[in-house]
Amino acid sequence: MGPQGLMKTDCPQLKLLNRGKVRDIYDLDQYLLIVTTDRISAFDVIMPNPIPGKGEILTRMSVFWFRRMENIIGNHIISTEPSDYPEPCAPYRDMLAGRSMLVKKARPLPVECVVRGYLSGSAWKDYGVNKTVSGIRFPDGLKESSKLPEAVFTPSSKAPEGRHDEPITKEDMEKLIGEDLTAKIIEVSLAIYKKAVEIADKAGIIIADTKMEFGMTAGGLILIDELLTPDSSRFWPKDDYEEGRSQKSFDKQFLRDYLLSLNWNKKPPAPQLPDDIIHKTREKYAEALNRLVQ
Repeated sequence: MGPQGLMKTDCPQLKLLNRGKVRDIYDLDQYLLIVTTDRISAFDVIMPNPIPGKGEILTRMSVFWFRRMENIIGNHIISTEPSDYPEPCAPYRDMLAGRSMLVKKARPLPVECVVRGYLSGSAWKDYGVNKTVSGIRFPDGLKESSKLPEAVFTPSSKAPEGRHDEPITKEDMEKLIGEDLTAKIIEVSLAIYKKAVEIADKAGIIIADTKMEFGMTAGGLILIDELLTPDSSRFWPKDDYEEGRSQKSFDKQFLRDYLLSLNWNKKPPAPQLPDDIIHKTREKYAEALNRLVQ
């Protein structure tokens, strides 16, 4: 990767399965190879500029959290060392170093599993309408960024590329994947969030909310995709927290705020990002990693 960042991978000897907003996924028969690029999306639109080094930061952070949650639930990681990967990956080892994971194949569940400890983002907007989020009634009198009495699980649908995920209720989720699996996922998601909050608190970070993905293997339920990164969570600096307003953040909110200051309709094509916005966005991701992973 040059100083410009990796916008997309090019591995002609491997079978490309999918290019997501951030990750390129290759099918290696028994396994999948997930490569985290430096792409960044906001409002479900991929920006034209990469954030150099972001892919390595996200990969390191996901691995950090996957390892710490193994006593709660297993995950899809087989290796993050390109020298361990199957032979067809060998020509691409330099590019894969630090930003890839060889993982088990799993059947992704059709639900985004969101845990919220604070009222922010779409939940704050929904609360303003009828005091409910994903069918759960929230207490009266909460402000923007208020800490909730206890963490809540608020699932959403998995929207097709370019569409927004929509909140669903626990009952909707049960219809999609069954009551037993829903109960297990809620229990595991809340346990992961609770443990993550304790770890992040020592690093001076508030995890306001986070989104997890689960998949099914022959051995049962596992965590897949990414975990507790600034792409899938709201990370706030603890020493600057104050309810009743939006918070400074170590995540994409900085980029979103910049984009909201423009006359852009949140549809492709996204505007070119100035160098200082790219640099500051990378700094925020890097600071979150450095605080957590000593």
